Amino acid sequence: MTAGPTGMIEAMSIDVIYTAESTASGGGRDGHVKSSDNRIDMETRPPKEAGGSGEGTNPEQLFSAGYAACFLGALQLVARLDKIALDSASGVTAQVGFGKDSDGGYGITAHLIGYLPGLGQSQAEELMNKAHQVCPYSKATRGNIDVTLAAKV
Repeated sequence: MTAGPTGMIEAMSIDVIYTAESTASGGGRDGHVKSSDNRIDMETRPPKEAGGSGEGTNPEQLFSAGYAACFLGALQLVARLDKIALDSASGVTAQVGFGKDSDGGYGITAHLIGYLPGLGQSQAEELMNKAHQVCPYSKATRGNIDVTLAAKV
């Protein structure tokens, strides 16, 4: 998003090819979430660490799953553009932290770990940095949450 000539926030121009839709009901973090195509249909509960039962998923788990999948796709793209073959065992783990922020509210952090067997450490780190520039989740979170990267070879 950018500020337009009037100072109002305007969305970037995106040629949308797919829209995911989900609805949360009940108590939000202590409720239910369901996608419009019924592929996601589950109870949400705060984790035990946040005073909940931990029986069900939570928004941070869902976000970490989406971020990991999206970032792996970005890694595969930048590797292909750089003519680097990734091992089929390559993967990404997204660790999403939730807690109180310095303003007295709540926030999240993300730590992305790329598993890139067969590559040198510097090459793996370079691919992680390039993927971070093109991944839509990284673009969406840039400047909004702390995101750290690590590469394991």
